[in-house]
Order: sequence, then C-alpha cells, then structure tokens
Amino acid sequence: MPRIETDVCVIGGGITAALLAQKLTELKPGIGVIVIEAGKRLFDAENRVLYRRRMLEYGEHAWPGDFIEDQAAKGIISRSMAVGGSALHWGGVCNRLSEEDLRLKSLYGLAVDWPLTWAELERYYCEAERRIGVSGEESPLPEDRRSEPYPMPGMPLSYNLRQLKTWAGQSGIPFWGTPQAKNTIAYDGRAVCKRCNTCEICPTGARYSPDFTFRKLLASRKISLHDQTLVRRLVLDDRTTRIAGAQAVRRDQPNDLIDYRARAFVLASGYAWSPHLLLLSAQPRFPSGLANSSGLVGRYMTGHAFMSAQIELDAKLYPGMNEQHSLISRQFFRCAADRPYARHDLRVWESSAGREPRLRDDEGHLLLGDALLGDWRARTARGAARVRAYYDVHPSRDSALRLDQSSKNRWGDPLPAIEHRLDEATRAREAATKEHILGLFRLLARANNGKILSTSFSQYLDHPGGGCRMGTDPSASVCDSYGRTHDHENLFVAGSPTLPTGGCTNGTLTFAALTLRTADAIAKG
Repeated sequence: MPRIETDVCVIGGGITAALLAQKLTELKPGIGVIVIEAGKRLFDAENRVLYRRRMLEYGEHAWPGDFIEDQAAKGIISRSMAVGGSALHWGGVCNRLSEEDLRLKSLYGLAVDWPLTWAELERYYCEAERRIGVSGEESPLPEDRRSEPYPMPGMPLSYNLRQLKTWAGQSGIPFWGTPQAKNTIAYDGRAVCKRCNTCEICPTGARYSPDFTFRKLLASRKISLHDQTLVRRLVLDDRTTRIAGAQAVRRDQPNDLIDYRARAFVLASGYAWSPHLLLLSAQPRFPSGLANSSGLVGRYMTGHAFMSAQIELDAKLYPGMNEQHSLISRQFFRCAADRPYARHDLRVWESSAGREPRLRDDEGHLLLGDALLGDWRARTARGAARVRAYYDVHPSRDSALRLDQSSKNRWGDPLPAIEHRLDEATRAREAATKEHILGLFRLLARANNGKILSTSFSQYLDHPGGGCRMGTDPSASVCDSYGRTHDHENLFVAGSPTLPTGGCTNGTLTFAALTLRTADAIAKG
C-alpha cells in the first residue's frame, strides 16, 4: 500500500475545501496541503459557453461528469460530486444569518445557542465576502449593520425587479437587492456579470466558483489535488486518540488502497459525506464511529423549510431579465420574545410561470401566427411575482444520517440515508408559522390588484447542514466552535456539518465564514 505524507489532508473538494486550502497556504507558506476529492476536476471554463448553449437549446445537463454513479444517497438534495462541489452551479446568493440565530436558547428558550459570538462570526463573514467576491446593497435595517462594506456595489436591479420593488414596498415591508457572489466590477481576475440568466453554468466566470480557486492554487504549486479518489476510512493511531491516516482508493484503480498520513485531517465533504465518513470509520475503541463518543455524529441534521406563492398583479413585466436575481427583506429575521415565534426571510423574484409563448391553447388547439401572438399577449397583460419565505425550524435529535445497509457502493460501503425530523417546539408552532407567512403573502397581494394564484410548501429542508454540531460540551456536540472534534485533537470538520441550527436564509456564506475560522485554528496548531 503506497503511503503519501503531508501536513494537512483535506477530504472533500468543494467551496469549504477551496477556501480552507487557500487560507492555510497564505498563513503558513510552504505548508503541505493535499485535497482529496472523489469526483473529477472539471477545469474546462473554455467549454462553458458551449455547455450553456446546449442546455438552452436541448435541455442537456450543463455540467457533464459532475456526479459519481454509485455514490447516490437517500435524502440528499444535490448529487454533484466534482472538484468544486455544489458551488460549481450554485446561484451565488450570499445572505448572512443574524445574531438571533446564535442565541436561540438565550433569547427564546428554543434549540441551542451557538458556541461563538456574533462579533466573531461577523468578522469572518467580511473575510468570506472578500475572498468569494460578493456584490451587495446595504440593508436599511440598523440590526444588519456591518463592520465592513461589501467588496462590490450591488447588482443593478432589472426593470422587472424595480417594478416589483415598488409593488412590494406598498406593503410597508422594506425590500432591497439580494447579495450575490457575482462581479459587478472586475474582481479577482474575473469578469463582470453580463446578467445572462444562466447562473447554474456561468459562461463568463463572473460568478464565484471554487474551481477558480483550485486552479490558482495548483498553478502556484501551493497544494496537491488528488481527484477521483475516494476516502473510505479514517484510521486511528494505535496508542492515542489522534487520527493517523486516511485510507482511499482511486476510481481507476479500485483494488489498490492508498494510505494518506498527515499531522491534521479536515473533513470538508459537506453535511452528508463528512458525518458519513466518521460513521464508516468505526473501530473497536470507537464502535459507533470516530468523533462519536457523544453519539451525535449524524444527528441534528438541520436546514430550513420554506413557503412559496405565485402572485399576479397589475404590472407590465418582461420575463427573462436576470430572473435569478431577487429582492430580499430581512425585517422578519427578528422576533420579539413576547410574540409567537416566527423568523424568516422574504424574497421576491419575477415569474414567467404561465407566461411563456405556447403552440397550443388550454383546449389543445394549435396556435400559429396571429393566434399565437394574441394568446401570448393576453397571458402577459398582467405581471407575476414568485414570493418565498425560508423559515426557521429546529431539528430533533432523531433528525439523522444513518448508514444504509441496503444501498452500497462498488466497494461494499453502505451509503448514507438522511431523514429530517423537527423538534417538538417547531411542530407545535407549524400551523401558526404558516398562517403568519400566508398573511404576508396576502398583504403583498393587496397592492396593484394582486391575486394569489397558488401556494406551495416545502417537502424537504433547504440549504442543509448539521451532523457534526459544534458546542462547548463534549457530551452534547461533536466539535468545538473551530470544528476541532472533541475526541481527536488533529481531526477537524469544516463548514456546514458544524451548524447547530439552519437559520432562515441561504447558508453558503455561513459555511464559508466558519471554514475560514477553522483555517485559523489549524494554522495556529
């Protein structure tokens, strides 16, 4: 079995791995860093205009090769496995959580408090925004005050969003542009966003993608990247509780084990695959999995629920103008302690639902020429908005990732299965929370002769995290606030798995901020 030695072994190749590796090599020049990723490296930016065109013209998947056939798992939202991970095709939304998320127990008697202060996290939010490159508009709410301005001005609002902002503002709720990891000026060697409305595969590089960071690190020879390499087990030192190694296989040499040795190991494989690897690595001294003396690896899987509505209104809109940009209100991130608990963001997008040109009418009659245009004009006489609220829910201990013995990969390793379950307090207030949000939808609809066309409720938790929750008590958490596991001093968990709760807005910026803080701890060690 070949042995490969380094200072830091990072397992996973997504946005957390990219930011962690980048910062470590800056803090400690010359440090040895190996990043191990089970998927391929898709360093083919020159082909993305073609991928975009084929996606638009033929409905093809925009990222060929970004998955692994036998690494699918139950309950996982994204199957993307490649160098860059899910952030290869994320929307780029970079909302922050709020101070309330870190003090749920203290303020409301709910869930748990996070083991770090807001001032500490806010400092790393600023760093994450600089490294990723976030364009944003300052919130008008004093509770959202920032210690540093956004690195770039906010994305200009399209004509449609300007009309919708005027409409939504009639409710008395303030809205502004959502911050995004998209360049509004040339930044970090990347182009300005052309607002071409295909953010899932950005053809210009204006939207941040981790493969840009990896390519820079590799070009300067600051890291090594071992792609198409699956880590199957972590190995414990015979005499201590330190992690001695990681055993892996290359996908093109499936019968040959590789032994990675390092002074520090970092799990940067996201909310599913990081706890999964810890459970897979059970051995006699840790029969329930490594880092699992608390029994909480794979527990308290979190995220947030959401409600959506389509609202028709008197406004002339022209669908297709940067549809992925939205308005946001953070007014409801706060909840008075003496009021029924309901915390959520509130988002508004333009909507083209039911307003695209079509070749057949509702009765199935063929539409051509003037008939097609007449039908289209009739259905676009009024505009429509898509409105969504991501709302705060809290996981129970039984919200869990488990090893699924009925589903295994080619090496016989059981794959993860995730089932989200909410705690009793969340379930008790669910009806009141939904009615509160529906009331806001109705409030929005009252302006401009608006009408709610439809509402929908989430069937899953979005922007998921958890499974290795952080905390100060080793019996009630897996790692400390820096991601260092309580059981193994040289084993860290980075990003999304460490979240105790999921907040009420997009989580990627939070995952990134926590990862940068982890990098500081590793560098000091």
